[in-house]
Amino acid sequence: MSKQEKKGLVPERRFPEFRDAGEWQVTKLKRLAKRTTLRNADCCVTRVLTNSAEFGVVDQRDFFDKDIANQGNLDGYYVVEQGDYVYNPRVSTLAPVGPISKNKIGTGVMSPLYTVFRCDNSNNEFFEHYFKTAQWHTYMRFVSNSGARHDRMAITADDFMDMPLPAPKPEEQQKIADCLTSIDELITAQTQKLDALKTHKKGMMQQLFPAEGETVPRLRFPEFRDKGEWRTSIIKDIASVVTDYVANGSFQSLRENVEVFDSINFAFYVRLTDLRLGLGHKEQKYVNEASYRFLEKSALFGGELLMANIGANVGEVWQMPIMEMPATLAPNMIMAKFKSSFYTKYVYYFLNSDIGKDNISKAIGGGAHPKINKTDLKQVVVNFPNTLKEQQKISDCLASVDELITAQAQKLDALKTHKKGLMQQLFPDMNEVYA
Repeated sequence: MSKQEKKGLVPERRFPEFRDAGEWQVTKLKRLAKRTTLRNADCCVTRVLTNSAEFGVVDQRDFFDKDIANQGNLDGYYVVEQGDYVYNPRVSTLAPVGPISKNKIGTGVMSPLYTVFRCDNSNNEFFEHYFKTAQWHTYMRFVSNSGARHDRMAITADDFMDMPLPAPKPEEQQKIADCLTSIDELITAQTQKLDALKTHKKGMMQQLFPAEGETVPRLRFPEFRDKGEWRTSIIKDIASVVTDYVANGSFQSLRENVEVFDSINFAFYVRLTDLRLGLGHKEQKYVNEASYRFLEKSALFGGELLMANIGANVGEVWQMPIMEMPATLAPNMIMAKFKSSFYTKYVYYFLNSDIGKDNISKAIGGGAHPKINKTDLKQVVVNFPNTLKEQQKISDCLASVDELITAQAQKLDALKTHKKGLMQQLFPDMNEVYA
């Protein structure tokens, strides 16, 4: 490491005024910060904080919807002040060596399993952003105890405070911090806009569909206000429900009816993951003639409604997009094909409304593994207007909001990707430090 310290580091991208400022130096965390181990004597502080990999330092009650810590035994907890940093050794997909986050929400206490440190210089936003990168992960893996439990890093306090950190001049640190903070502010603003659109859609759905016990919605398009009360029906009477995802039999008729049929890879094996990530995502699975045989009635060509019938996502409803080749159901899915007198997109939105979800929940069986079978799904009640035109009008309205939500989500993802790329370029590669 001493050789690397002498050589210094240079990031891939640098602001013009610092391009001739020389190489970055490498220092240790203990030279920039000190551990804080102040115990919560006499339980004076009762606000318990936690360090979430996704959300950073948050109130434990808000994060878990309850108190995890024993309020009567907080005297051994560390007091954490606003501005302190906290390392949580618990590993996760989002934080493969555990997260380091800055406390921005005020004084609280944290488990003594955490490591708390306070920077000597209050202008430390540079390191707040640095700890959101993966540059320090190699060091943590290098010094941790490989024999420790798999879900938690085992690292001594001395090794942690010996962590090498990049240390450009304060002016350059501030420039980088200001740049990344401005992007964070944009991300926050765009996230709020996305949340507002989702809230707007939820409010619209509450008004466009009748509430329980009512026969007309609170909000109705002008051209349909004199079209009378809505009707109700059970799914059994308006759709065919299929669960034959793997059926023995011939699929010759399916082959003859689909021009784009491929004798090797002819169908998607549609799972909940496929519907959430999109049918074009890289983990998409194909099935072939040798693996599965399908009856034509269980083939998906696009437009059908699918429902998760078991597990944590039971009752979740999706609509298949129009596809160029047929698909088939996964074992945890039920398919419903609606009659021509029903606009399927309308039923999709209804079943995703508050009243629709409530109707589905009544059909879900309890137990250790909640599930809804084909027979129960057929009894789910659907409320609908008298005409296809009104069904389509409602669907088109909500679909237009969905398009805005999708566009906003893509804009937000683009900003996050831009920030991730910038962070990779604004901080030098620290891996050689640990070589």
